[in-house]
Amino acid sequence: MLKLMTGIDILTELGGIHSIDAAWRLFRNRLSAGEQAKLEQIKTDDALLKIANSIALAQPDDVFIHTGSAEDMMKVRQMSLEKGEENPLAMKNHTIHYDLADEQGRIIDRTYYIVNEDEDVSVLAKKILRDEAHAYIREYFTGIMNGMRMLVGFFARGPVGAKLSLPALEITSSTYVMHSADILYRHAYVDFDAQVKRSGLFLTNVHSEGLNRVEDLPNARVFMDRSWLTTFSMFCTYAGNTLLLKKGNHRFAVDLATYYGGGRELSEHMFITGMRDGTGRITWFAGAAPSGCGKTTTAMAGTDFVGDDLAQMWIAGDGTLRAINPEQGIFGIVADVNWEGDPHLMKCLREEGTEVIWTNVLIDDRGVPHWSGNNEPHPTRGVNFQGEWYQGKTDAKGKEIPISHPNARCTLRCTAIANYYPKVGESPKGAPVKVITYSGRDSDTMPPVWVGKNPDHGVVIGASVVSAATATEVGATGVKRQPWANAPFIPGPLADYMRSQFQFFNSPAFSEAGRPILAGLNYFLTDEARGGTTSKLLGEKRDVKIWLTWLAKFAHGEMEGIETPIGFIPKYEDLKTLFADLIGKEYSHELYIRQFSLYIDKIMSRIQLQREAFGKEKDLPDKIFEVYNQWERELIALNEKYGTVLTPDQLLK
Repeated sequence: MLKLMTGIDILTELGGIHSIDAAWRLFRNRLSAGEQAKLEQIKTDDALLKIANSIALAQPDDVFIHTGSAEDMMKVRQMSLEKGEENPLAMKNHTIHYDLADEQGRIIDRTYYIVNEDEDVSVLAKKILRDEAHAYIREYFTGIMNGMRMLVGFFARGPVGAKLSLPALEITSSTYVMHSADILYRHAYVDFDAQVKRSGLFLTNVHSEGLNRVEDLPNARVFMDRSWLTTFSMFCTYAGNTLLLKKGNHRFAVDLATYYGGGRELSEHMFITGMRDGTGRITWFAGAAPSGCGKTTTAMAGTDFVGDDLAQMWIAGDGTLRAINPEQGIFGIVADVNWEGDPHLMKCLREEGTEVIWTNVLIDDRGVPHWSGNNEPHPTRGVNFQGEWYQGKTDAKGKEIPISHPNARCTLRCTAIANYYPKVGESPKGAPVKVITYSGRDSDTMPPVWVGKNPDHGVVIGASVVSAATATEVGATGVKRQPWANAPFIPGPLADYMRSQFQFFNSPAFSEAGRPILAGLNYFLTDEARGGTTSKLLGEKRDVKIWLTWLAKFAHGEMEGIETPIGFIPKYEDLKTLFADLIGKEYSHELYIRQFSLYIDKIMSRIQLQREAFGKEKDLPDKIFEVYNQWERELIALNEKYGTVLTPDQLLK
């Protein structure tokens, strides 16, 4: 069991400010009268102490207190342009930020949980003992903001007043980080004290990019103190390592749901979106996928979009599953974003009217961004994530440098997106989720869509996500297991998190109508995996709408599925009708057979991979192995009857 406020509070120990009187003495010495007046509106002593200790430790030249007003947000943006962390582009309110060339993703090799002597963490994570972290932070963070300005912001991770909306401090020397927070999160300066009182806690994030030099990258660290809900980040620039409200605080939210949620709360790496049918009914989805695996595309395919990355979830008093987006914007990968597949997003990126921060794309001599996969004419020269670029330029290893980094991003507010649904997105009641999906980059095994037979099977679908490595993590290669697409963000032992998943989805608190279905999605099945000769995908981006619509109809009992050992798959005639009616596409029976036949050998190998990997974990619930054993028994029986390739038509006999 995770214990909060255990061990020394490193920030307080290093800052040396232990009383509110000492904090105000420091504020009067270090802050201008105007910034002091802003802080006087904050009455939460613990928050003031965190701010004071951050100042005492980092030793900035001055401090800017961000109230979230339009004037303050404009000032942050202007500071970022003046500092050079961002530069203006041709489109009004568009800017470009470049991360260090060797830091274009999460630095997973230098990211640690701060733990006490008797605490375990996930085997997929790195940990550092409290004393070692204390020494490292003292050595490298002391005075790290000399010559710089510290910015302090008060935010809410979710709509103000929502059950799982968590208040948080963002303390940074980076104007780009604070500008990104302005876009991605709701300001809570006015409501901060009330938010803390309701939640009973707040999260603290302290970051400095230091001198922003390549030679400092070996010393870059992201430390997450689970006991004191505090993150430290140093010598890094990529938002996944520096905007600690995001994945840093998501990790804390996972801990809080797992250990303090009472089996009725989850914190997930999921989009939230709604599909509205011809009757006006909206079916709400939440779906997990590793970064770079189609989460944003799926979210945008909905008619009523809420969020593309994170979800705080709970079982409401009426027995429904509710979900809020902790964010109010997207920090989305732009690779392969184009007019055909992502019209709503492209309108924001290519037409005036939206504030956008671009990162690590190519900028031409007219100040226009370009990126891989946008299906537009590209310039032959420009500036990108490696500096001056020209077509055919190679890196030190002789590999051609692409026009934009695979993890290049755009940051913008959800309200700018045409299909955003603020009535639900900004409501503290959250979206009433009916369908949960899990997906990854799986080129050769699972069908495009299938539904778990019961909650236990659905949890195991989530536990069994695998995905080809993407550019979101520095140094990651090959095919990786990605349980629930949340594994990189689960601080504690996987057994604890898995147990909470089984408990949550089997909870008697769900009403019969409120219990969601749990399903798998796979957009990345290839032609060669189904007897072809090319690596081309068997599906298209626009097919996503079909898979979601079928899931909605299945969830409401309006379409039946074919029962297989791994779950229910769609019937051909239902899909044929949906393809024709919704996107005007002819869907052949031959393609259906290729996409939905079960290749038993491949599925059995996948089960064995998961069984062996989970077998190395301590104290996992027996349920996961029981489900794998059931799938295996049923697959073996069908293999003996039909052979290694099982078609949907055979299952219907």
